[in-house]
Amino acid sequence: MAKKSKGERVAKPNVFMRIGMFIKQIIDELRKVVTPTSKELFFWALAVLIFVLLLMALVTGMDFGLGKLTLWMFG
Repeated sequence: MAKKSKGERVAKPNVFMRIGMFIKQIIDELRKVVTPTSKELFFWALAVLIFVLLLMALVTGMDFGLGKLTLWMFG
């Protein structure tokens, strides 16, 4: 970066240079991405499925329990 003295402004790169730099940074970050193996993918998918099923059971239980409680309180 260029040094600036008092009262002097440093010019920003033009919009096309900034877009080019942004695209270059995206490509650099995408090169860092590691693709999971099929075994890892299977186990992560299984973990997500189990987590979703547990949350569904929790919400269903709360819905049923609070519904019964509401009917008991307000008849």
